[in-house]
Amino acid sequence: MSNLAPSDFQSSVTETATTSPISSAGEFFVQFWGVRGLIATPASNANRYGGNTACVEIQVAGKRLIFDGGTGLRTLGKSLRQLQKPVEAYLFFTNSQSNRIQGFPFFAPAFVPENRFHIYGSAASNSASIKQCLCDQMLQPHFPYPFQVMQSELQFYNLLPGGEVQLDDVAIATALINQTQRSIGYRVSWQNKSVAYISDLTKNADPVDQEQILQLVKGVDLLIANATYSPPTANNHESSDLHWQAAVELAQTAAVQQLVISHHHPDDDDNFLDQVQAEVQSVLPHALLASEGSVLSVGK
Repeated sequence: MSNLAPSDFQSSVTETATTSPISSAGEFFVQFWGVRGLIATPASNANRYGGNTACVEIQVAGKRLIFDGGTGLRTLGKSLRQLQKPVEAYLFFTNSQSNRIQGFPFFAPAFVPENRFHIYGSAASNSASIKQCLCDQMLQPHFPYPFQVMQSELQFYNLLPGGEVQLDDVAIATALINQTQRSIGYRVSWQNKSVAYISDLTKNADPVDQEQILQLVKGVDLLIANATYSPPTANNHESSDLHWQAAVELAQTAAVQQLVISHHHPDDDDNFLDQVQAEVQSVLPHALLASEGSVLSVGK
């Protein structure tokens, strides 16, 4: 994995339309379909940023990569059904907790025989594979239909953190970023452009984890990272700087071109997130808080 020289922000990452792009071989897009952590948040005061749990789509070099399968995966699936043609995509899971996989049973394209999905994940803390975790949540009494009713072609791959997946000229590097949750991070690299997806930062990460995270995200054009909080206790809005400090410090240390903070706490309403974004931008002017439907173009 090579280190990429930072490029000018304005020509590197720009916000574009909120509709799903049609990627060609020469394009690199990121779209957010779910930006919440812990649990979905369907509330009138969470409309601007959105209430679905984690799901990020990357279209690069004509390939469709999907990171995490929270409830946002259901919305993405509805969009893919509108294409009215066979779909092939690559799904990468950061871990097997419920807010990362709970949208998979509702992913409509997986029930269509003509479609094909490659599914990647590392072993959970109980050593269960990603396939086992996805299957188990579709067993009675949790879900009315078993995994076997999905008629699309599903191919599973067990990832070892620190390895790399090569899809033609697109490289997806991995690293273990949270030993407690057995969570892995990803870096997607293509033609001197790169995006890192880190969803389980902690305030006091193990030094080994910190070094692996830094090497994974160093110099990327776009870093997608979580704010930090301590579930399941109530969120303390009196110290909002603690929520974004770890992500901002990582972005600064790694010299990334743009930071997008995602995985918002379910108690954080739109007004509070507006306040957090203003505070973050006082330190990193080009940083953003992720919102559902937003699309970023990398490398233009």
